[in-house]
Amino acid sequence: MHHKNHPHGAGHPHNAPHGSLDRPNPAQAGPRLIAWEITRACNLACKHCRATAHLEPYPGELDTAEAKALIDTFPQTGDPIIIFTGGEPLMRADVFDLVRHAGGKGLRCVMAPNGTLVTRETAKEIKASGIARCSISIDAPSAADHDAFRGVPGAFAASMSGIENLKSAGVEFQVNTTVTKDNLASFKQIFSLVESLGAAAWHIFLLVPTGRAADLGAQVISAAQYEEALNWFYDFRKTTAMHLKATCAPHYYRIMRQRAKAEGVKVAPDTFGMDAMTRGCLGGTGFCFISHSGQVQPCGYLDLDCGQVRATPFPEIWANSPKFLALRDQSQYQGKCGACEYHKVCGGCRARAYTIGGDHLAEEPLCSYEPVKK
Repeated sequence: MHHKNHPHGAGHPHNAPHGSLDRPNPAQAGPRLIAWEITRACNLACKHCRATAHLEPYPGELDTAEAKALIDTFPQTGDPIIIFTGGEPLMRADVFDLVRHAGGKGLRCVMAPNGTLVTRETAKEIKASGIARCSISIDAPSAADHDAFRGVPGAFAASMSGIENLKSAGVEFQVNTTVTKDNLASFKQIFSLVESLGAAAWHIFLLVPTGRAADLGAQVISAAQYEEALNWFYDFRKTTAMHLKATCAPHYYRIMRQRAKAEGVKVAPDTFGMDAMTRGCLGGTGFCFISHSGQVQPCGYLDLDCGQVRATPFPEIWANSPKFLALRDQSQYQGKCGACEYHKVCGGCRARAYTIGGDHLAEEPLCSYEPVKK
């Protein structure tokens, strides 16, 4: 799910329980999560938007017949969770038709609306269509700061209203928060808000400087702040029963193991839930992103053409794309990511490697850890 808004869980990644992603032969395993940008049209202008979305649909969006044909190929790869994202997915007129079509194939569907268009009636439609969870993004504990980040006055109030409408309709929801220098100090207040709303989960996303976020260079936290924030998150998750997940923050899974070892705690599902069964960057290994025009990418933040579904069936792209195959082979990684003993549980953020270092297989630029082998 990129963090525009995906449940992520919905979701960068990232929404529903899934099995182990550290499998013996990941090249032969299907995706567990597919984030599908059904439209780039959006009613907000968020400062961190990787899509630089605007109100009008972008040229080249898959039409209804093409979209349904794509859905028909998903079960050929296994049983992936489909994240309907955007842009703003509710701005696509046939969205519920597509969700029902996917549900008819036995696929679990989640959605990443921004919340501002979730009226009472729309929430009922979301429920009736079979959406299992929605993600809503909240990036500050106050309306003024959230609205400034989202680019539209009233966005905070509208999203709060959308959440209440989802709750009334019986739709499970999670909250996503993008970590920046401005809101790092407000995290406890944001968490308190999320908890009081009754969210099923809180997912934090480490900012990836691409799209509109390329202009947010000053907002990207340093490697040291990154390490500090993820250590704080490790401790903070012990204080609540609500599910917390760090997304676009692959070295959390290294930190989790370092901290657990120091505490004499085994990293297993009974102690760390599904965090014990997954890895950090899932791009090309357990997760992928499909753009509005049908371009398959490792994630929404990494604009890397791995194949076009209008030209090649999606299952063939997933199984055979040279770029995906490279992401599944540690020997292809450069710098310390290629040598790191935590590679299988981390992998580094491939999008940050690309946008900051110029190569998606380069070492993660916001990591302070030095591998033993190096």
